[in-house]
Order: sequence, then structure tokens, then C-alpha cells
Amino acid sequence: MNQNKHHIADVAIIGSGAAGLSLALSLANHCNVTVISKGELTEGSTLYAQGGIAAVFDKKNDSIESHVQDTLDAGGGLCDRDAVHYTASNAPNCLQWLIEQGVPFDMEFDSKGKERFHLTREGGHSHRRILHAADATGRAVQTTLISQVQAHANITLLEQYNAIDLIGDKKLAQTGKHIHGIYMWNRCAKRVETISAKFFALATGGASKVYLYTSNPDVSSGDGIAMAWRAGCRVANMEFNQFHPTSLYHPELQNFLITEAMRGEGAYLKRPDGTRFMKDFDEREELAPRDIVARAIDFEMKRLGANCVYLDISHKDKDFIIEHFPTIYAKCLSVGLDITKEPIPVVPAAHYTCGGVMTDFNGKTDLDNLYAIGEVAYTGLHGANRMASNSLLECIVFAHAAAKDILAKIQHSPALKELPVWDESRVTNSDEEVVITHNWHELRLFMWDYVGIVRSTKRLERALHRVELLQQEIRDYYANFRVSNNLLELRNLVQVAELIIRSAMERKESRGLHYTIDYPQLNDNPTPTILTPHTHDEQPK
Repeated sequence: MNQNKHHIADVAIIGSGAAGLSLALSLANHCNVTVISKGELTEGSTLYAQGGIAAVFDKKNDSIESHVQDTLDAGGGLCDRDAVHYTASNAPNCLQWLIEQGVPFDMEFDSKGKERFHLTREGGHSHRRILHAADATGRAVQTTLISQVQAHANITLLEQYNAIDLIGDKKLAQTGKHIHGIYMWNRCAKRVETISAKFFALATGGASKVYLYTSNPDVSSGDGIAMAWRAGCRVANMEFNQFHPTSLYHPELQNFLITEAMRGEGAYLKRPDGTRFMKDFDEREELAPRDIVARAIDFEMKRLGANCVYLDISHKDKDFIIEHFPTIYAKCLSVGLDITKEPIPVVPAAHYTCGGVMTDFNGKTDLDNLYAIGEVAYTGLHGANRMASNSLLECIVFAHAAAKDILAKIQHSPALKELPVWDESRVTNSDEEVVITHNWHELRLFMWDYVGIVRSTKRLERALHRVELLQQEIRDYYANFRVSNNLLELRNLVQVAELIIRSAMERKESRGLHYTIDYPQLNDNPTPTILTPHTHDEQPK
């Protein structure tokens, strides 16, 4: 069997969501691009994004500065103002680019009969500034971008490939901060392959699969964050995991999200007895930022011993509900739940990783030719809490910035070097897959229980102890057995779990998405939590 298949590209992009595909399209007219997708191109968080993308299109009633201020307010005092302003000011042009690609955002007619974009509002926003495609914006963006990349002659698509590790100077026995290639697991051929490139970009999404309950697809296993950390990149703000307040609570439709836009259009959150409760927690009620809403739901569920709370939009006109939320209406109806007549049972679920690999405003990491864009990255935009509909925006804005930076440098990049061959001469096939399955469940359960919506020092210490034990088991397993999709994801998730726990232990306050009963107050001068890798123990086999 050929274990040493080798690929070559000018730019290799790991990840095929909005960030990765936007970067690929922004580069492909000028160089050869390879996109590495862990599953099928469609299978990523972008596809499931319901709400929309924030940008100031109504200049009469809205402004860039208002978008900036709303983001800063939602971010709990930890946003980088420059990053926020950079993103908001570039938003209209980036949305225009998406429109030119063919994304079918919803339109409406104004009072004079002139067509314009229909703008909705979500939690944390003071104005209607969300462009959307009904309640399936992510699907519209993803399918449009896929059709464009598939038609482009300069883009090579590698589907069903797990990136294993970045091959940097250290692995070539050199000093420096340059990435030369990637080891990849071909899931179909069951072999490790390599790719060389002049530039590399991580667009792998977040790490919400580290939690037991998540709105994310299975691929959200923190791969890019873990790989970058092992290669020597700093990470920041990993303690801020956003829990979406309203994931459908139903055994037949697990992980199905109920968009925040539903609350933006007037839905109420209710206790099982039908009474509303958000006014007891925040004057903005259902339109409070997600961290406040998620904690309120968590508090009410624990106080009442309830399995869920309810989101009710049935007081709105039936045609209005079906027109604005056709996907949710159809999905709920498929399990016998008519949202035009009855409330929707909901629970919080891990949804978005606000921290990530540290980058500059070009998406460049600590390594010379490695970029990180989208949810995998920490740009300073989100602070202690991501505001709704800023995430897809971040993907597009920083994809364009990274493309511009790469194209300015690509003519002067050094020649490609020969990569070390993956050596699995001393490993065997595992006959103990149950070990991976057991560790997988243990990790996600203790992360949910100890490092979830409400934390404490004792819970974090317990979690750290358990994650260190798991890390040792996985290191032993990884050294002795051939790789597999589950092993690679578990290895990355355990690494990311450690980063989340250590970051949470460093923050001695409650701010945004990080709430601990031992430090309920806010500190006066908050700063990002930055972790720096000191050692790189794991080497490829």
C-alpha cells in the first residue's frame, strides 16, 4: 500500500466552511489552492448557521459606530476595539462580495415600492442590521460558495481528509517558525499522506464537540486549535465558550438549533407553567446577549428541576412564522411539534468557541506562513461573548484580509522542502476501540458538568485532573496504534479541553461567558487570557 502519497499547492487551506472557501475563492485567480475537508464539503458549522450576517446597510438609521458599540457591549469589556472597528467597517464590502457570488439574501419592498434587503435584528443589536436568507443563511452561503469553488480550475478539493499535524521547522530538525507541510489521514484509503505548500491556513472551526450537548456538527473537534498549539502558536480566551440558549430539546432532533432571530422577532421564553422569566434577569428581556440568556435558562432549569424551558412564538401570525422560520417550522412539524400553535422545548447547548489561535488583522499566526481564520482564530472581535451574526462576518472579513496578505508575499516565498515521511513501522491496528469511545464520553461529560455554563475552582481542578489522565492514556494509545478519525479527534479535543480548563483557572472573575461561583465579581482592568506553548512533546510517528 502506498503510504507516501504527496500533494503540492501554493496555498493549503484546512477547512471548508465560510472562512476556508472564501479564502480559496479570493486566492484562486492568482495561485493554486488546495482545500482539505474532514468530511464532505457541506459538513461544517457554516451549513447550520441560521440567523444571518451583521453589516450596516441601513445608513439612514444605523452606523458603523453603532455596530462597533453593540459588539463592545456584548463582549463584556474584553473586545479589542480596533479589531471590532476593522471588522464592522469592512462588513458592507464583504457582504457585497457574497452577494456578487450569488448568495440569495432576503429582499423586501419599502414604502415607495423600491426593493431592498430585509434586515432582521438579533440579541445585542440596537438596530436591524442582519442580512439573512430566511432562517437558513448558513446553508445559502455554504452552497453558493461550494458551487463557486467546484467550478474554479485553480482549486483542488480533498474531501474526507483529517489533518493530523503541521510539519514545521522543528520536525525538519531546523530552527525557525516556518510551516512546510501537513500530515493528513485519507479516511477513504486509510493511509497518511502529505501536502507541501508556500502558505497554510487553518479554517477548521471551533471546539464545541468537547461538550456533551452541542449545536455543532460532529466535525467541530478543535483540530486547528490543537494543531496550532502543538506547532508553537499562542492561544487566547479559551475559557469563553458560548452556549446557545435555545437548542431544541427533543430525543429525535438532538443538536437542532432554534435561531436567536426568533427572539428578535418577538418570541418569549417561558417556564413550564407558561410564565415569562427573562424580565427577572435583564431589562432587555429576550433580547439580552446570549450569555445572560443561557445563564437565566440554566438557573431556572436548576431551580425548578426542569428538563427544559420553552420558547413561544405562537402568539404571532401563522403566515409570519412560516415565512420567517420555514426550516424550523418544517423540522419541528416533522416530530409533531407545531410552532404556530405551541411553545418549543429548549435547552442551552455549547455553540461557539470565542477564543482560539492568536492572529493579527491579516489572520497571520505566530508562525511565518500560517494563518487562522474564522472560529478557530482569536482576533479580538468577540471578547468575552460573541454577539449574534458577527461570526460568519468574521469568516469573510478575515478571509479577504488573509488573501490580500498572502498574495503580497507569495512571489517571495522560499522554495518547498522535502517532507519527512510518516513512519508507522512500529505501530499496529487497534483492537481496543472501546478505549477511545469510553474516553470520548468521559471527556464530554466532565467538561459539561465541571467546565460548563456555571463553574467553580473545585470543578475546574477536578476537570484538570481528569484531562491529564486522559492525555496520558491517549499519548500511549497514539504511540502504539495506527491513527483513525476518532483517535485524531479525541487527541485534539483532549488538548483543547486542557486549554479551556487552564484558561478558566487563570481568570479570577466572572465575565461574559465565563461565570464562576468563586469569583462572581468583575475585575477592574480585564485582559485577554493568553497561553503560550512551552514544549512540544508529541512528534509524528
